[in-house]
Amino acid sequence: MPLVKSVRVGKHPDHTRFVMEISDQVNFQISMLADPYRVVVDFPEMGWQLRDGANPPMYGELSGFRYGLFKTGTSRIVLDAKAPVKIKDTFMLPPRGHVKNWRFVMDLVKTDRSTFMALMKPAAYPSQEVAQNNGSQTATSPVQQARVPAMLPPQKPEKKSKHVVVIDAGHGGVDPGASGVSGIYEKHITLAIARQLADVLKRTGRYKVVLTRDRDVFIPLRERTAIARRAGADLFLSLHADTFHDRSVRGASVYTLSERASSKEAQALAERENKADLIAGVDLSSTTDDLSFILLDMAQRDTKNQSSKFAETLVKDLSGAGSVLHNPHRFAGFAVLKAPDVPAVLIELGFLSNKRDERSLRSKTHRAKIAESIKTSINRYFNRVEEANRS
Repeated sequence: MPLVKSVRVGKHPDHTRFVMEISDQVNFQISMLADPYRVVVDFPEMGWQLRDGANPPMYGELSGFRYGLFKTGTSRIVLDAKAPVKIKDTFMLPPRGHVKNWRFVMDLVKTDRSTFMALMKPAAYPSQEVAQNNGSQTATSPVQQARVPAMLPPQKPEKKSKHVVVIDAGHGGVDPGASGVSGIYEKHITLAIARQLADVLKRTGRYKVVLTRDRDVFIPLRERTAIARRAGADLFLSLHADTFHDRSVRGASVYTLSERASSKEAQALAERENKADLIAGVDLSSTTDDLSFILLDMAQRDTKNQSSKFAETLVKDLSGAGSVLHNPHRFAGFAVLKAPDVPAVLIELGFLSNKRDERSLRSKTHRAKIAESIKTSINRYFNRVEEANRS
């Protein structure tokens, strides 16, 4: 597998240059996305030898850079542009002199919006296939982005010997999530605790556990919900870790779905989390609202009530594992919670912007404590469900 060794950005008099050093020559496919302006480059699946939070300084026309596994077999980089841009040149340079790696080079220049919008057409930048004999490039047909299927009615099994719990590790792959005070990405924290929680639940023998992701890969928001529904989930937990401008703020909180947010902070958090697909370079321009997510008014009243009951239990048990926010059960319109038939909560495990919270979340011992608390809440929840079913 090719390895990405380093990334850098340079400002030249007439263009901005992006350079990525890779251990091998690779094919690539470029696409453009607007609102906000982004340049997306897809490669074969690659390894990344870049340290969390150590992105290069952005110069010229660029304001941000993200990278990671977009889907199995495809790695992606997303470059945020300050204004409309077009690609002046793109090529791969073979190792030469003291440079031991191949270099992917892309030069960007300013343009106007109409030109940029024209460049969004698939044929504008055909994929570049690098011939193995001499490194020359030949254009091939563009790769079409896979569409996430619309949600279908759930197909839950009539009888289940175990309750199905779906654990969703927030973010992943090209969507890193929040960045902590030490530079660690949210996506790594959520995956670590998802795995630990899955282990403690499986050991009870009482649950079938499904992870929406079990490695560092991007999963679209709708697909996370679809995974839960296909699995016949009885409970869905989405794990996250937030940041806040006031670094003294710390503690966990639990969110359930509501059309009206419980606070401005809750609304802002939901808006940030709901942008995950946009951050990962997914083209949402042709997706209508009614297909993007199941409408809130379709959510069954009983499902929302069950979610709230579980959330109340969860905040009590989480308080025994560490600090929780004031009024820790909160409400907002999180897209990932919008399945109409699966009780669901979003857990903010703490604040990566707070040194104490980040240190705790990086600790396997503390994460195990959190996992045990969540397990206790899940046990209590299903005890009530089973008791109600017997009555």
